[in-house]
Amino acid sequence: MIARFLFLTGAPLAVLFLPAASAQQKPQATLDASVQQQLLEDVRILSADDMVGRLAGSEGGARARAYLTRRLKAIGVEPVYPTFEQAFEAKSRQGEPYNGVNLVGRIRGAGKGDRVLVIGAHYDHLGTHEGQIFNGADDNASGVAALLAIAQTFMRDNPQHDVIFGFWDAEERGMRGVSAFLDAPPVPLSRMVMNLNLDMLGRGDKGELWVAGTSHYPFLRARLEGLAATAPVTLKLGHDALPWKGTDDWTDGSDHREFHRRKIPFAYFGVEDHPDYHKPTDDFAKIPQDFYKGAAATVIDAARLFDRDLDAIAEAAGRSR
Repeated sequence: MIARFLFLTGAPLAVLFLPAASAQQKPQATLDASVQQQLLEDVRILSADDMVGRLAGSEGGARARAYLTRRLKAIGVEPVYPTFEQAFEAKSRQGEPYNGVNLVGRIRGAGKGDRVLVIGAHYDHLGTHEGQIFNGADDNASGVAALLAIAQTFMRDNPQHDVIFGFWDAEERGMRGVSAFLDAPPVPLSRMVMNLNLDMLGRGDKGELWVAGTSHYPFLRARLEGLAATAPVTLKLGHDALPWKGTDDWTDGSDHREFHRRKIPFAYFGVEDHPDYHKPTDDFAKIPQDFYKGAAATVIDAARLFDRDLDAIAEAAGRSR
């Protein structure tokens, strides 16, 4: 995730979320053992030192991309383009050019409609600084591994609608990858009903996973409240628009911003900042595995929910054609 800026006003905020349930009230994660094992292995590999921090345009980014391509082929996801790769050119904040590459795949829906659900996570991170590797286990190997887990479950039990899986590059360098995707989409934007964005799922130090988007798209609220009631982690709704505006609003904090700017509804799942956020200590060993497996199970359930309700969401969002 790009840097979040927190401005404290000193005024109390009216928080928009469901009351927290105790850990004893929450069911256990429902992922089967093989998915759980692969989930953790994907995070471990993507955040290992030999990925050199996965900076966009770097050798580490290329290594991560090669690994993800092998995983997508093993799962059985089909490429959207002739290959999975969508290359793009960009410049750093200092004006230096670099080449970025998204990976984009698809699982075709079992139904006859042409509406599309886009689920994405950025695979890049910060690279190295002063000889230290920023491994980005939570940010965002955790989201990428959960995206692969969603693909695994959809391959076993096909979605009703086409699902596009976007592994975005250069989120940390200004969200260049997702912008390149939306500027040259493989299907018309009118067919993209909503975006599910996964960015930082692994380190809910208070045991909390958050979902943003309902203040902008109120028709998602009841659906996400229902998801929160049965989620294996404490899921809270907020960090979007009021009362977060000017304090800790995540609306522009990750790749979902670019869908929102194009009036495509989003639901963004993530955790609040922790002491290792954007530091070289964001390592695999710091991820609490039980929480992370529960968070992954929650976003898998969310993907199922949005796929099931995609036609109704399109109607509510005024995206009917």
